[in-house]
Amino acid sequence: MDHFECPVKLTTNIIGGKWKPLIIFHLETGTRRFSELQRLIPSTSKKMLTKHLRELERDQIIDRAVYAEVPPRVEYSLTRHGQSLRPILKLMSAWGRRHRTRYATAAK
Repeated sequence: MDHFECPVKLTTNIIGGKWKPLIIFHLETGTRRFSELQRLIPSTSKKMLTKHLRELERDQIIDRAVYAEVPPRVEYSLTRHGQSLRPILKLMSAWGRRHRTRYATAAK
């Protein structure tokens, strides 16, 4: 089955992975610099964060603004298209809150 035929496959291709949902979650509250995203998601490497940001930009989920300053300033924000993912992230967040105890207990 082509990934465009299955809507779940298409969605997971675009926002799936370990870091993309977290990146989108942190951009929901506003524009962030690369260094802010690194601090907010400390367990990701610079290389992986860059890779996922590029993929999200390619898929028009985020905008990347580069300012000609020294040192250069790069900021990321959700596009209007990216903002359409808010209901999905809210559901994911609610599910995580409801089931947090179950998985925290299992991890011990």
